[in-house]
Amino acid sequence: MGGTSLPRHLPEKWLYLAFAFVGGYGDAVSFVLAKTFTGHITGSLVLAAIAIAAHAWSGLAVHLSAVLFFLIGVFTSVRMERALAAWQRVKSPSAFLIIEAFLTLAAYVALATHATTGAEVFVVCMSLALGIQNGAFQSTGGISVHTTYLTGMITGLVTSEAKKTISATRDPKQSILYGIWVAFVVGGIVGAGLALHFKEKGVLGTTVLLLAIFACQTRTREPLFEG
Repeated sequence: MGGTSLPRHLPEKWLYLAFAFVGGYGDAVSFVLAKTFTGHITGSLVLAAIAIAAHAWSGLAVHLSAVLFFLIGVFTSVRMERALAAWQRVKSPSAFLIIEAFLTLAAYVALATHATTGAEVFVVCMSLALGIQNGAFQSTGGISVHTTYLTGMITGLVTSEAKKTISATRDPKQSILYGIWVAFVVGGIVGAGLALHFKEKGVLGTTVLLLAIFACQTRTREPLFEG
């Protein structure tokens, strides 16, 4: 969980590898199907700048909405986490997983119905989902991580490698970051491949992944509701 989480609710490290896979998968699917990034801000802002230069105003609105709703998702997850911490009957990791799975399912429905605003609704739902994931699950093993974008972690890894001496022992925390990096890239490859082949049905892979994580998390940790 994020910095405000109670230690006893911290998910295991494997959960962050799974989330990184989901982050890469969701971002790749979003770019293939909606030509924008829903899991981080930088890429969408660059695309927004290109849209301005090209006078592509409809594209600009999509890219900016991705940025806005990603930030709303991050903000909402942090506020919800604080609220759920005071309500002991609801376990926040499971609650966030269910919300994210519902949003990804709604994103699929928006595209599958071929509605006029289907692409816009898809971007909003996916951006909210990945923003919530990014805000709710921010640290593991005593280090800060991101599971929907990698820029900061990659530059940190490169900097750490450059500062190490030949005889230096590898920091165990770096293996976590390397694992997250690999999981994100593999998730992106799988997500792009499925979206290119199955079109909007590829979005359902995100939902299935999240429900699988939910099942594993509740089985190994604690149920969503206490009896």
